[in-house]
Amino acid sequence: MKLRRINRAVHRDLGYFFFGMAVIYGLSGIALNHRHQWNPNYIITQSGHALSLPPDEAPDNKSRALFLLEQIGEEDNYRTQLVAGNTLRIFIEGGSLNVDMQSGQAQLEKIRRRPVFHQVNYLHYNTPRKLWTWFSDLFAGGLILLAFTGLFILKGKNGITRRGAWITGAGVAIPLVLLYLYLGG
Repeated sequence: MKLRRINRAVHRDLGYFFFGMAVIYGLSGIALNHRHQWNPNYIITQSGHALSLPPDEAPDNKSRALFLLEQIGEEDNYRTQLVAGNTLRIFIEGGSLNVDMQSGQAQLEKIRRRPVFHQVNYLHYNTPRKLWTWFSDLFAGGLILLAFTGLFILKGKNGITRRGAWITGAGVAIPLVLLYLYLGG
């Protein structure tokens, strides 16, 4: 009886302690699983603009860039520019503006961090920080303990010797079958 009480206490306390980490890894795991459908770290917006071209006597590319940025209210965000053929690419804080210097057609791309997901993904990527790595390893070990202690929380018909055995077996079999299918047997 004492072993069952210790098992429950360990399971309960680990669950409380690692609640935050479970949410972090759960959110970022979902986001990273679907990164082919969306960018989990950044929100990227694009908009088209028809701009008036700078006068031919504009002294340099920076002056031309500032003239163009002024038309879309981004002149204070200017960083630098480069020319490639007929395109003037202007880099601004948080994005860029590509301008066709013959037609005045421009494409503005703005990038900003996606709230919450950027931060949890940063942690999930396990950046090379020693303390975070140790805490992540502790969390991984805690998950293993949670899994094993969870097997023995209930007893009787819903416990691991009956219903729980079938559910646990299915939960183990599904990843193994998928792994077999994905690796081609």
